[in-house]
Amino acid sequence: MSQIIWLEENNFIFPDVDTALTEPDGLLAASEQLTPELVVEAYRRGIFPWYSDDQPVLWWSPNPRCVLYPEKFHVSRSFKRRLNNNPFEIKTDTTFRQVMLACAKPRSNDDEAGTWITPAMLEVYCQLHEQGIAHCIECWHDGQLVGGMYGLVLGDVFFGESMFSKMKDASKVAMYHLCTKIKPSLVDAQVYSEHLATLGAEEIDREDFIEHIKAHSSGKLDIRANI
Repeated sequence: MSQIIWLEENNFIFPDVDTALTEPDGLLAASEQLTPELVVEAYRRGIFPWYSDDQPVLWWSPNPRCVLYPEKFHVSRSFKRRLNNNPFEIKTDTTFRQVMLACAKPRSNDDEAGTWITPAMLEVYCQLHEQGIAHCIECWHDGQLVGGMYGLVLGDVFFGESMFSKMKDASKVAMYHLCTKIKPSLVDAQVYSEHLATLGAEEIDREDFIEHIKAHSSGKLDIRANI
């Protein structure tokens, strides 16, 4: 931890992302505090918090960055059939805390999955939701929340945080709605995964990602578009 900046010792000023470690990729800073103000400032600089409950708050800016350009969202034949017979009702911002709690639950047989959504992170992001900065897209079936995703919106960029599914393809349908109906200029997916790649996500240089944020900071995204 001696190689990274502690924000409390640096007047809560984030260091330049170029100083982030390459191993582990993107680790930039640490802090004892997590506040809505710090989270927003971090995202504006291409940085995000990611840590476990037994760690200090760790701030990351990996290079390259995984992103999804909405116009490149991939619709497979099987997913197209799912869309044609879509059993889900799409809603936005009706139950933000519940979406976060569902995302925080362990996935499959991995007891560690989801644990990075700490109680402190839950409260901070719910505060950001109350401020109109954090949003969620929800999939409902027979009156039950069965899938969705949440993230932050700054300008017309959607910074994706996490997603969950209790029914097949529910989170994918939420992402499809984001890309084809709400239409941000870019979806930040943070770190590459094979699952994200199947949706059309790709890696771009960190500098290009940050330039995109700057160029689109004055845009406005209607999260309720086409509901």
